[in-house]
Amino acid sequence: MATLTSLCVYCGSSSAVDECHRDAATRLGRLAAERGVRLVYGGAGIGLMGIMADAALAAGGSVTGVIPRHLQMREVGHGAITELIVVDSMHARKRKMFELADAFAVLPGGMGTLDETLEVITWRQLGLHDKPIVLVDNAGYWAPLVALIDHAIVAGFAPPAVGALFTVVDTVDDIFDAVARAPEATVTTHESLL
Repeated sequence: MATLTSLCVYCGSSSAVDECHRDAATRLGRLAAERGVRLVYGGAGIGLMGIMADAALAAGGSVTGVIPRHLQMREVGHGAITELIVVDSMHARKRKMFELADAFAVLPGGMGTLDETLEVITWRQLGLHDKPIVLVDNAGYWAPLVALIDHAIVAGFAPPAVGALFTVVDTVDDIFDAVARAPEATVTTHESLL
C-alpha cells in the first residue's frame, strides 16, 4: 500500500477486559497519532474504543467516530474526538467507516466486532474492495476465529485463497508494517466465491 492516511479500527466497547487489551488499544492510539494516521472507529467514548480514541487525541492525533443514533446514548458517543458522525443505522455505520478507511485493523471485541470483521473480509472476497485487513491476535484472542476460518477451508466451504484476504499479527506494533506488505486479494474467479 502506497500511503496510509486513515485506519479503521474495529474493537470492543467493553472496559471489563484484560489489561493487556486496554494497553493494546492505548498503544494503537498513540502509534496512529505518531504516524499521522487518522483513526476511524465506532464513535464510543467507552471500552477499548474510548481508550484508543483518548490515547490518539492525547498524542495529537485525528479521530473520526461513526455511531448510529440509537447507540449514541447507549454507548455514550465520544464528545471530544475530532469528528463524530451520527448515522441512522448499524448498516450505515459500517458503510461510512468503510468509505473513510484506507485499511482495517481488528482489536479484540465482541459480537459487533465479529460482525464488522467478517463483513469486511467477505466484501474483500467478493471483490468489492482490496483494502488491507489486519487481525491483531493480542494474547491469542483471535486464534479461535482463525481456526474457524481454517476449518471452513478444510471442510470445503471456503476456498484456500480466503486465508490471503487478511493478515494476522501478534501486536499492535506490527499493524503498520502488515498494512504496507498486505498482499492483493487472490479470490477472483466466480467458482472461488461460492
